[in-house]
This record gives sequence, structure tokens and C-alpha cells, in this order.
Amino acid sequence: MACALLKLTTILSLIIPLLLLALQSHLAFSNDIEDNEDIEYVVDSPLPNLRSRSRFLASTVIIKKGAHCDAISHNICNGIRATKGKALLYCCKKHCRNVLGDKNNCGSCGKKCKQGERCCDGTCTHISSNVNHCGKCNKKCAHGVKCEYGYCGYA
Repeated sequence: MACALLKLTTILSLIIPLLLLALQSHLAFSNDIEDNEDIEYVVDSPLPNLRSRSRFLASTVIIKKGAHCDAISHNICNGIRATKGKALLYCCKKHCRNVLGDKNNCGSCGKKCKQGERCCDGTCTHISSNVNHCGKCNKKCAHGVKCEYGYCGYA
């Protein structure tokens, strides 16, 4: 009886930390900034159709994520670079989307990333094992250090 209890305690002491780590990793991966609808993109260069009469007011153009657009008459975000090159906005299903970071429009409108992937620089990437995008986009591991479970040098 004591031997069985000792075995059970040992097994549980090994399994519980692994379950907690898996849960923590899952929660960290699910907190994706692209899910937030309050994101604003600052356009890198002035747009000819949004130009102001004053050169001082025209210096900053802001487009909100999900802003309404229409490919024919009101296309405010078709191929527009924003946020110092970190965003590339396209009109996807009548809404502005960043194809460099939107997991439902990764690289182009309608291209969805699979489960466990994130859209990093317009490419669907497994952030749990990629040394250049470890745990999140653009988080690089040191030279020679592996990315495992979204952590650099996990062991």
C-alpha cells in the first residue's frame, strides 16, 4: 500500500508541473494582439486621397483596424504601409487588415494560419519551435539555443 502511494505521488508530482506549463503556454499564445479591435495604424507616407489642406495637419494619418473600406469607391487601405513598416494594410472583405500580422489574413486576404501558428511578417509560423519567432513574433533565441514550447533554452 505504501509503495503504491509513493508511486502515485511521484507520478502526480511529474505530471502536474507539465500540465501547468502547457496551460501557461496556451494562454500566452492565445493573447494575440491582432484580436484587439482598438488597434490604430499610423500611415507611413501621406495618402493622396486623404490629404489635408494644411501641410501641418496632413503629417499624421491614422487608420483603425477594421475600418470600413470598399475596393471601388472608398479604398483607404489597399497596399498601404503603416506603423514604420510593421504593418501592410489591405481591404479584406470591406475591412482594413494588416496582412503582416493578422492570423486570418496572413500574407494576403483570406489566408488563415493553422492551429498553433501565428502570422509573423506575413508568414504563418509555429511560434512554439521557431528560433526566430519563439513564443511570439520576432523574439529570437540566442545563437545555438533551441526554441522549445515557445521558450528559448527550455530544459
